[in-house]
Amino acid sequence: MAVFIGGAWPYANGSLHLGHIASLLPGDILARYYRLKGEEVLYVSGSDCNGTPISIRASQEGTTTEIIAEKYHQEFVDTFGKLGFTYDYYTRTDSLFHHQAVQGIFLELLDKGFLEEKTTEQAYCEKDERFLPDRFVEGRCPVCGANARGDQCDHCSSVLDPLELKDKKCKLCGEEPVIRETAHYYFAFDTFSGELKSYVDEAAEDNRWRDNAIQFSKRYLREGLRERAITRDLPNGIDVPVEGLEGKKIYVWLEAVAGYLTASQAWGEANQKRIEPWWNPDSSTKAYYVHGKDNIPFHTIIWPALLLALGQKQLPTHIVSNEYVTLEKRKISTSNNWAVWIQDMLNAYHPDSIRYFLTVNAPEQRDADFSWQEFILSHNGELLGAYGNFVNRTLKFIEKNNDSNIPQAALEVEITAKVKRLYPVVGEFIEAGKMKQALNEVFDFIREANKYFDVQEPWKQVKENLAEAEKTLATCVYIIVNTAQLLHPFLPYSTKQVQEMLAVEELGWKEISHLPEQVQRVIPIFERIDKEKITEEKQKLMKQSALN
Repeated sequence: MAVFIGGAWPYANGSLHLGHIASLLPGDILARYYRLKGEEVLYVSGSDCNGTPISIRASQEGTTTEIIAEKYHQEFVDTFGKLGFTYDYYTRTDSLFHHQAVQGIFLELLDKGFLEEKTTEQAYCEKDERFLPDRFVEGRCPVCGANARGDQCDHCSSVLDPLELKDKKCKLCGEEPVIRETAHYYFAFDTFSGELKSYVDEAAEDNRWRDNAIQFSKRYLREGLRERAITRDLPNGIDVPVEGLEGKKIYVWLEAVAGYLTASQAWGEANQKRIEPWWNPDSSTKAYYVHGKDNIPFHTIIWPALLLALGQKQLPTHIVSNEYVTLEKRKISTSNNWAVWIQDMLNAYHPDSIRYFLTVNAPEQRDADFSWQEFILSHNGELLGAYGNFVNRTLKFIEKNNDSNIPQAALEVEITAKVKRLYPVVGEFIEAGKMKQALNEVFDFIREANKYFDVQEPWKQVKENLAEAEKTLATCVYIIVNTAQLLHPFLPYSTKQVQEMLAVEELGWKEISHLPEQVQRVIPIFERIDKEKITEEKQKLMKQSALN
């Protein structure tokens, strides 16, 4: 079975914070899981280096878009690497390959008659002497009245046109823009209304999308699709490959979402492999798209419409769209520096601690809050107190009392039965995008394992009944190798530590029944975090926000 996983493309205009990683992490969990199952996985993403946010940042800092994009792209690559993300191909939208591939898609759509050139009105700033890209126009949302950008309202998730905004102003200078005429190409999204309605209804029926994706998509379809400009007067991006339209760029509606296809093509070229298994329509292919809820319409309406226009392309089958993460009960605000930056966290905390907390507290159905108290107590209580403690107490006991030799004794039948049942249960949750439930299943079992160790009292058994002690210890090692394997998609670093301590080489997605023979050098997989860090981190957050 072919499994495609597309992770949303972060804008290369600022550092990644907790909210970004919470929405992207399910993609890596899926990729690791399906690889363990032996499936053909292609997991791609990249940095959005052509977007308006990069232009805004460059203007604010008095530098070039190229410098800004390069800085943050490299930071993203470093961050994802430290977090253990296993992209098969992570690229960038300012690459020559992407530019040429998107231009090819544009010309194909034009040739098929899906693009039409029209003269239209657009916001123009007389002070800055430039047409304003959608995100350079700010005002009040015509639907809900909240402050919004020209392309989308984050409050009600309405997809907007900048001319619809009330009380419009230029984001750069604050002046009210005027309206001028300009020529652009439009894509007729309404051409595919019927097919998209059937597509969304089928996804809802099969329960393959998160509920927020289904509800948002149905609402967009009810409100009626309309043609939208596929080109813009932008300062940076992909040139429109049509004579007479020099200086105009292909807009994000097409350019960014097409990155999933162009990244796949670039991976195929780099590795001399065909991408058809992932991109030709096939009933067995699974195509996961992983992102935050603000990106839903791009992945459930716009990208599918473009794929339908291109013909014979695999549509998204699974939409994994997280809600938002708040911080200490407040909305994350990068402009107010009310954020926890992932690079800072990685410098101070174990990557598995971050992965664990953002999974077990994932905003899968509703917004979730990150608090320093919960993060540190969760680490100490679950990762260290439950999982790390069970691994350490078992292996240290064997190291000390059995000369590091693992007893090759019969196992507790009830426990082996539970482990065998865990694999399909956890796997089913992961495949459905329910990462929180999948991880909770494993940790429920780990808590049971700790109770088993306590009830058996191997420290007494070794003196009173050696055979029973060996059975207990063998069973505990069996639990460790299997829980480490089950946790690999979630906690890859600690799984690797367990593998090294038990000389377990190959991992898969089925019960490990054969026990390793010896315990190698035992080291704790997690360290306790001092509770004083809670106060320190809260004060640091307040201080950085106040200084902004």
